[in-house]
Amino acid sequence: MGEHAQHQAQVLPDPQAAFAELGRMLLGEKPLVEVLREVCRLALATIPGVDEVSITLVEDDRTRTAAFTGSLAATLDERQYDAGFGPCLDAAQSGDVVRIADTAADALYPGFAAAARRQGVTSVLAVGLPMPVRVLGGLNVYRRGGTEPFDDRVEALAVAFGGYAAVALANAALLASRERLATHLQTAMLSRAVIDQAKGVVMAVARCDADEAFRLLAKESQQRNRKLREVAAEVVGAAERGEQAWSS
Repeated sequence: MGEHAQHQAQVLPDPQAAFAELGRMLLGEKPLVEVLREVCRLALATIPGVDEVSITLVEDDRTRTAAFTGSLAATLDERQYDAGFGPCLDAAQSGDVVRIADTAADALYPGFAAAARRQGVTSVLAVGLPMPVRVLGGLNVYRRGGTEPFDDRVEALAVAFGGYAAVALANAALLASRERLATHLQTAMLSRAVIDQAKGVVMAVARCDADEAFRLLAKESQQRNRKLREVAAEVVGAAERGEQAWSS
């Protein structure tokens, strides 16, 4: 029995169980990278005839393979990013489904299909994920060996899987965005605190009010081509060490 036949003979999990597991991800707060890896794992275990899985994400014109089950999927994904087109990239950007039934006879992506064929890939299916956030996504599945291409039944299952996966990914992406926002706000508050401290130092040394102290700090920042918070931190640090903190 060949490699592909053995793969087909494996007992695959119930798709509904996989969908339920994806749904449970919505109730947790796993980091995005963990959710992406779990989606790939479930897709590999659930969709029949699949040998490798990857997820393409497009954010701010930056494209990357965010998770994968094997190096072959990652390598073939990257080939598309370098070229600027390919089934996985086009599916992610358009939200459509792109299927290469036979890599030996594909006219739409002949260069990619030939490269995939050389790696033993016989069929490719890319599903655009309906992401409701500014990140675009695609679920990519690769089949190695065998003669039968991905059929309509497999495509329908991959699309249904992609719909559930997109919700889990969107939830994780929003959580990551909130965490980044919290970090940015914390940094901003720390910057504001040190600037306020520096204003107090300048007010005491230059005998001026808060507005004038801010103007002097801003002027120093521009003259030295340094960020305001950096100049403020230097002023505060010098004052804490008992050194001359301000001379302007």
